[in-house]
Amino acid sequence: MRICVLTGTRAEYGLLKPLIKKISLDNELELKLVVTAMHLSTEFGLTYKEIEEDGFNIDEKVEMLLSSDTSTSIVKSMGLGLISFADVLERIKPDLIVILGDRYEALAMAEAAMIMKIPIAHIHGGELTEGAFDDAIRHSITKMSYIHFACAEEYKKRIIQLGEDPVRVFNVGALGAENIKNLKLLTKEQLEAVIDFKVTNKTALITYHPVTLDEASPKEQFANLLKVLDKFQDLNMIFTKANADTNGREINKMIDQYVIENPKKAIAFTSMGQMKYLSAMKHCGFVLGNSSSGIIEAPIFKKPTVNIGDRQKGRLRTASIIDCDIDINSIYEAIKKMMSDEFIIKMQKMSDPYGEGNTSSSIIDIIKRTFKETIELKKSFYDINF
Repeated sequence: MRICVLTGTRAEYGLLKPLIKKISLDNELELKLVVTAMHLSTEFGLTYKEIEEDGFNIDEKVEMLLSSDTSTSIVKSMGLGLISFADVLERIKPDLIVILGDRYEALAMAEAAMIMKIPIAHIHGGELTEGAFDDAIRHSITKMSYIHFACAEEYKKRIIQLGEDPVRVFNVGALGAENIKNLKLLTKEQLEAVIDFKVTNKTALITYHPVTLDEASPKEQFANLLKVLDKFQDLNMIFTKANADTNGREINKMIDQYVIENPKKAIAFTSMGQMKYLSAMKHCGFVLGNSSSGIIEAPIFKKPTVNIGDRQKGRLRTASIIDCDIDINSIYEAIKKMMSDEFIIKMQKMSDPYGEGNTSSSIIDIIKRTFKETIELKKSFYDINF
């Protein structure tokens, strides 16, 4: 069985890596790896090289990312991707395509696969991120997909609510949880040596992406965060830069300028890579921003997260997460609350909702079992009895 896996970003590849490895080692499966978007951009670190350094053969590289982050350029990038993915799928002729998440390059691949009658396995469906157009993209991919791998029971139920047959919807836990529980991460000393930066319980790991459906500009929102950081004189900061979303480059310029102005207390990375990023999360004091990693991965480390704004609105929450608005006072008060003894005690009692660390094996077993028999791509809408 020939399985095509798509990856377009550093974070997505980090999640998919254990699944890609197990597919490549399975005698019954043939891996076809398609790499696109940010992986191929100099501006975003040419992270396809990390994939090659991990020992994986890249079967297809699809250039689709324009050197702009306006809404118009993203729509044009999707068009380029759709044209190229059609040619790619015609060449490699996969039996199944694995797509994770909700990025616009994933939507373009899903559209191509649907029209070309290639079944899709979708990972991380059923989730909500009400502050971004990712939400609509994710649910659209769900409706184009044949088999679904949710990371929590609530998300499984929502996929079924979208009309997908329960027999093809599985709660397998989160790949991020598997990475954390099975990777041997860097020690604090090793991490500090690699990034040349001191990491303490006063170090914040910060990732802030544009909130694509907000009226306020991402530049104004991020400026508020930087102003709050200046109020905490003893705080050190590790920034990881924004994705190639609308206005993401504006945020990255602001990060670069902030690091120039604060070289002793701030450092920035276009891409840390999975090992360094998760190691930084393990050893830092807390996570700050609006990335899904603060919602899914940070709780596994029992690290507190200050989640800013609506970008992750709708995702499951653990006791380690403090949500706040995008204004200066809200961010400041959230950080102060997170540092309190009362909050630390509350955190210690929380549970992890994202699985036991065997997600990739579960996905492969289910795929094999499902595709042993002939499948029917003419899906019926599954109605819930209200």
